Amino acid sequence: MATPGTQGTPKAAPTAGKAPVQKAALAVGAVFLLVGILGFIPGITTDYDKLAFAGHHSGAMLFGIFAVSVLHNVVHLLFGVAGVALHGTFNGAKWYLIGGGLVYAALWVYGLVVGRHSPANFVPFNSADNWLHLGLAAGMLALGILLGRVPSTAPHDRRHA
Repeated sequence: MATPGTQGTPKAAPTAGKAPVQKAALAVGAVFLLVGILGFIPGITTDYDKLAFAGHHSGAMLFGIFAVSVLHNVVHLLFGVAGVALHGTFNGAKWYLIGGGLVYAALWVYGLVVGRHSPANFVPFNSADNWLHLGLAAGMLALGILLGRVPSTAPHDRRHA
């Protein structure tokens, strides 16, 4: 229960007192959760009847653009849960973004090397996914590195009068 007089005030907000890197990790995690859920909604995911558990043969497309499968959607959901869970600490948020950026950079390279119809394309990926993975890698790495330099509440960051 909120302390009387705090409802609607900035201190009542769930991100009050959080460093920018923590807010970024929460936002990224929330987007991944949303995308994971949307991947299971017919209409938002076109050719939903062709949604396979995994593999390049899944014909479902999120927003009619991005190849998805049940496994792909579950990975988005798990990645979202990780972001929400790790945003609670400065280091957790920082390393979620940096680690996630490295994972997406690896997925981008994997998508370039593995053919669209190859059995090794188990998630599945298409060209739109590959470019999105590159953008996610760059964005998450930038957020983790730039916002994760020094927590704003670190004792050595405080000025004493």
